[in-house]
Amino acid sequence: MVCIACLLPLFLVPIVNLLPVLFYFLMGKIYALFGWEYRKPERTPPACPYKAPTSTINTTKVSPLLL
Repeated sequence: MVCIACLLPLFLVPIVNLLPVLFYFLMGKIYALFGWEYRKPERTPPACPYKAPTSTINTTKVSPLLL
């Protein structure tokens, strides 16, 4: 037996992924009623959340040890 709450994400993910498509479809229909043209806005590519650390290479010269 599988609990119903465990199956819920399997049904929610496709629905959530279809929301933008459904929104653009409905907006296109509403704009068409008024005789306007609806253009989907351009989506920006997702930004990378990882920030690479800055390079901290020490370039100072060290004198050789005197024995």
